[in-house]
Amino acid sequence: METQRAAFLQYLREVKHYAQNTIAAYDNDLSQFIRFADTWGQAPIKQWSDISVELVNAYIASLSEAQYASSTITRKVATIKSLLNYLNSPATRRNPLSKQLSKLRVVKQQPKSLTPDEVERLLHVPAQHGVNSPRTLRDCALLAVLYATGMRVTEAVTLDVSDLHLDEGYLICAEDGRQARRIPIDQGVVALLRRYLSEARPRLIRHAEATALFVNHRGKRLTRQGLWLIIKAHAEAAGLGSKVTPHTLRHSFAMHRLQQGAELREIQHLLGHASPSTTQIYTRYSTTAENQARPHGIIGGSKQLPIQQETG
Repeated sequence: METQRAAFLQYLREVKHYAQNTIAAYDNDLSQFIRFADTWGQAPIKQWSDISVELVNAYIASLSEAQYASSTITRKVATIKSLLNYLNSPATRRNPLSKQLSKLRVVKQQPKSLTPDEVERLLHVPAQHGVNSPRTLRDCALLAVLYATGMRVTEAVTLDVSDLHLDEGYLICAEDGRQARRIPIDQGVVALLRRYLSEARPRLIRHAEATALFVNHRGKRLTRQGLWLIIKAHAEAAGLGSKVTPHTLRHSFAMHRLQQGAELREIQHLLGHASPSTTQIYTRYSTTAENQARPHGIIGGSKQLPIQQETG
């Protein structure tokens, strides 16, 4: 099983050209399933063609008992199915599992999003201390970009300064392995980014040739883990606690844009979804009658930026 798993991951890397983080997620999902299969039943499973419907059902039950989200369980099952489709051997085709997995439906949970008021509270938290430190300016710009664009966490931390086109009001999202897309940003976010670039980033970077847009206190590119810690700290300060994860602002962006009347195809493009079916989940929970989002723009055209100008 390990040999086939390694070959499948190599296929994703060299043929499908998936991003490294995507491949790592496949690797983790398959490794977790293999560990479970090794401890299930009377004898260990040696080939992927030997796995049974009963084994997968037991695996799903164990994930449910461990309180994994339904979306996570769905993804893990889809990973197993992808590997079986890749193998496409006569033994695999004879195995009824592929057909069973195609019919399997895990109930999806509602995407967790914030109300517009909660988003505004979160975005203003970094500046509440009244100190315009480099980290404060960075965090204000970072949170604003995440909500204004709906970008994935990895896409945000891989942004370079050269990806910004502030005069034209857009940025280029071009994470490795995904098709580059152009995302508009409003003037409030542009102003935050200009101030971060002029007043904060030069005080954070250690080398003038650094390319990363968002950097940590050591001057290195901000990591996914670092971004998560930033969001977690500000969410707690805003009284939102566990309601906010790195993906929450992405969900909130999509929900609020739908509530403002944006077309599903537009949101699909902005989110970088390959299939419209991925974006359609938001339409089940978005209504224009509830939690009406403000006109798109994090800070709003005439609203005061959540950063006080330094004096002296």
